[in-house]
Amino acid sequence: MINKDIKSKKAYFHLPGLFEFYELYKRFLPLFKKHPEYFYECCEIGSIYGAPEECLWAGGRVEYGEVKPEKVLELLQEYGISARLTFSNSLLEKRHLDDKFCNGLCELLNNENKVKNGLIVYSDLLLDYVKNNYKNLYFVSSTTKVLDEFSLFLKELEREEFRYVVPDFRLNNKLELLEKMSQNQKDKVEFLCNECCDFGCKNRKKCYENVSRIYVENKDSKALCAGSEKGEGYRFTKAMNNPGFIGIDKIRNWYLPKGFSQFKIEGRGLGSALVLEFLLYYLTKPEYQLHVREEIYLDNMLDLF
Repeated sequence: MINKDIKSKKAYFHLPGLFEFYELYKRFLPLFKKHPEYFYECCEIGSIYGAPEECLWAGGRVEYGEVKPEKVLELLQEYGISARLTFSNSLLEKRHLDDKFCNGLCELLNNENKVKNGLIVYSDLLLDYVKNNYKNLYFVSSTTKVLDEFSLFLKELEREEFRYVVPDFRLNNKLELLEKMSQNQKDKVEFLCNECCDFGCKNRKKCYENVSRIYVENKDSKALCAGSEKGEGYRFTKAMNNPGFIGIDKIRNWYLPKGFSQFKIEGRGLGSALVLEFLLYYLTKPEYQLHVREEIYLDNMLDLF
């Protein structure tokens, strides 16, 4: 049964593929605005995150997207949604900070004040640089830090420079510890909901480092995976069976009533068709999922495969 106070609480979802899935969001966002009856009343879109192709400061995942940044930002500003750059590269050095393209992206997001935009960061070096040069951006502590110890997670929450902190998904089910947090702490937590990675993986940080290396060293480095099905790729059904998975029912019946409101959806590099399934599952009422799917799929201009 849904908590009686659920209508007064909002779940803000942070969606993947800012540049990569521009065409999908170009069609989904008008639908989200025009037909609110299709979607859960408690669900809002807090931000869309990502980075353009071959972006030096990028990290977390290798993604693709050649849409002009100005075009992307215009779409999000139109619908009052924050844009976040995934500048979570863990191997940045001082010499990388003068990258013209990345600075240009920061300047663009910094100058748009209708909706405040942000950066997802790993490196304190980059954080200090951006804080000093682009005053209008907010910051999110990246899940690539792999904060899988609760004490380290709490310490990260104390850092005033971060609006949100994304813990490792293995802390998602620490319900007794999460419930005891103060409301100020809860307000800063952003849960990664649909991770497919093996819950017992010990190579997660190395995976992220290898992705960072692709960008800073221009190497085709493959991420390590300790999972038994490492060649399978992402499967939403597999993610749903992960002990760290946070489903929509758990969000509505436990996390929202307990005071948590920020939820991140993984999906960069997975393709538009799968990301659409995430939008259907997390945001869309079951009786209207076919309506939304038809609206998107029947647009012959959008290639979802």
